[in-house]
Amino acid sequence: MSANFRTPEGGRIDRSRPLGFRFDERSYQGFPGDTLASALLANGVHLVGRSFKYHRPRGILSAGADEPNALVAVRRDEARYTPNLRATQVELYQGLSAESQNRSPSLAFDIGAVNDRLSRFFPAGFYYKTFMWPRRAWERWYEPWIRAMAGLGRAPTLPDPDRYANRFAHCDVLVVGAGPAGLAAALSAAEAGARVILCDEQAGFGGSLLAESEAAIEGKSAAAWLAEAVALLAREPRVTLLPRTTAFGYFAYNMLGLAERLTEHLAEPDPALPRERLWQVRAREVVLAAGAIERPLVFPGNDRPGVMLADAARTYLDRYGVKCGSRAVVLRPRS
Repeated sequence: MSANFRTPEGGRIDRSRPLGFRFDERSYQGFPGDTLASALLANGVHLVGRSFKYHRPRGILSAGADEPNALVAVRRDEARYTPNLRATQVELYQGLSAESQNRSPSLAFDIGAVNDRLSRFFPAGFYYKTFMWPRRAWERWYEPWIRAMAGLGRAPTLPDPDRYANRFAHCDVLVVGAGPAGLAAALSAAEAGARVILCDEQAGFGGSLLAESEAAIEGKSAAAWLAEAVALLAREPRVTLLPRTTAFGYFAYNMLGLAERLTEHLAEPDPALPRERLWQVRAREVVLAAGAIERPLVFPGNDRPGVMLADAARTYLDRYGVKCGSRAVVLRPRS
């Protein structure tokens, strides 16, 4: 399928190297720099999942870690099957195979959608009282059926064949988030002679600057300032840069846990390399520069396919060169 909603130019993608991928057994095309979400939107795919209980249709809402709807499973083989990944965080690579979850027999025709028609008979928690007797029937029929209808991704059944690494580290300043604020903090600390670790969950540093086309910083365009800042940090021997690294825990005495993804973005990972690395970092000072997320407006149908956060639509356009649709309705709340 062609990328009908890709802009002729622009974005931070490499248009010279098309990548083939599959979603629910259908073939599509994207480019290096895409996420699975941006590539699906470029191909006009908005329906990506079903809601947890009533199996209502769900589409891509955001462009980052705050995505609540586009949960997919990525399969390399039966042992390397990872469920419940956000499509907005899955980097595209050649041959990626992903599938939607919580639907049967297919995403477009889901028999579980009957729950939506019968929602008035399924109030919250009704199953805790309705299906408790007889006990044998609960264990044999009711519970497996309810779990199948309300579940998300399935867990892999084969042993994990990959290796995982672990590392302890110390630094003077640990900066979580490599947007403009995080980069500025890391630059200031490095100029003062501190040992700095800078981590960001995305593949590239820049945060909001990756989708910025008009702002200026210190008299330079956002793109120019970003390139210069990253180059300065990369040349500094006392600075450790960790892209594709999520800070998942902040513990006592400035101990933080970081999960670094080493091979998830590669089409053919080297089997000698670990899949992920756990960093346990003790820092003198910690700077949390994780940025901000847009709060969605609440209205009937606000979670249906085609409804998207304004900042996400802008990100897909400026960073990925993707038009999220052909016609747009912009809702602005009263001040």
